[in-house]
Amino acid sequence: MRILNPATGQTLTTVPASTEADVHTAVARATEAQRAWAATAPAARAHHLHRFAATVDAHIEELARLEVAEAGHTLGNARWEAGNVRDLLTYSAGGAERLNGRQIPTPGGLDVTIHEPLGVIGVIAPWNFPMPIAAWATAPALAAGNAVLLKPAETTPLTALRLAELALESGLPEHLFQVLPGEGAVAGNALVEHPGVAKIVFTGSTRVGKQIMATCADQVKRVTLELGGKSPNIVFADADLEAAVAATPMSFLDNSGQDCCARTRILVERSVHDRFLELLAPLIEGVVVGDPSDEKTQMGPLISQVQVDRVRAYVPDDAPGIRGKAPDGPGFWFPPTVLTGLAPDAPAAVEEIFGPVAVVLPFDDEADAIRLANATEYGLSGSIWTRDVGRALRVSQAVRAGNLSVNSHSSVRYWTPFGGYRQSGLGRELGPDALTAFTETKNIFISTEA
Repeated sequence: MRILNPATGQTLTTVPASTEADVHTAVARATEAQRAWAATAPAARAHHLHRFAATVDAHIEELARLEVAEAGHTLGNARWEAGNVRDLLTYSAGGAERLNGRQIPTPGGLDVTIHEPLGVIGVIAPWNFPMPIAAWATAPALAAGNAVLLKPAETTPLTALRLAELALESGLPEHLFQVLPGEGAVAGNALVEHPGVAKIVFTGSTRVGKQIMATCADQVKRVTLELGGKSPNIVFADADLEAAVAATPMSFLDNSGQDCCARTRILVERSVHDRFLELLAPLIEGVVVGDPSDEKTQMGPLISQVQVDRVRAYVPDDAPGIRGKAPDGPGFWFPPTVLTGLAPDAPAAVEEIFGPVAVVLPFDDEADAIRLANATEYGLSGSIWTRDVGRALRVSQAVRAGNLSVNSHSSVRYWTPFGGYRQSGLGRELGPDALTAFTETKNIFISTEA
């Protein structure tokens, strides 16, 4: 497989693609490694993961630069992503010794539950956040006593391969964590279909997620799916308008808009709509788009020409709105864009674009804001800007989304659960219960009757 630098369009390197036979071999090796790992004391598993985290920490800059090169992320973001892998390993290591069952009051005896690892976990990671999202599943799965087979996206396998090397350098047992770069139709399908894989964790498009879920159904194989999003940013007239506006650009331009949580549907109460746009225009026009390795860059390129073409299809040249600047020449560039004057059901207003494009829609009152916020098939994330605590709670309960923030755009924290409603996915990742998602609950009753 040829790996391109999105900022230049030039080839970085080539990586051999895993075959179906490679996947079968990896599953067999992982199965053997997992048996020994599951028998390892929780404290010893935690120690291994702490050492893995320390090894990642020693290579933060190297991993970040690799992410900049293969994914086009800005350097600051890439450093955060590498640090997030370290933090997830550390957090999950702490859970290995706290994977507690329960004692349930039962007549005639003692009833307890225990958590047992599932076995071999298949993780299919996306190209938009290659390192952290891979770690979302890998870290807790390993901590719970499982083996992990990670298939990175075709365009971004380099950081995953390096993490596998660092795992071995840290002393993690061989074959416990393996990376299988390859095409989704080959390596991905083989991983999903293999009966020796107990669970699939997939992050990607809703279309592919449905296919994976259907394939897993035949084996009653567990799945966690983190899929698409079209998240609202709801701004009420009583909000701190200047703060809401200042936070808006990077709420949908972070990672060039290639983020399922991007707040691409900006809903503004009609009485402050015009003022909101007036304040927003210079911020969008001033976003620094360019070389992602430059510390001053705020937004880098899209991942590929295919993605540029997809985004462009949603933005006619004569569409009204606010446009920033992007470099000309080689690389996969698209300017920051805010569309105005669209109908609420226009494709750009309800479909996931996955690029640096947002739509501003006015609303009349609280009920109208909730109606517009829920007027898509997705339900991943969203933000609510208001000074009224009661309103914040009412709207949070009414919006059909898994992750909401009030007066903030924060969606992902490794210590809180993450996942979506409706077409945005199935299951939850991260947070204090992350390890249990990779276990079976076994119930044991012990009779105390003579």
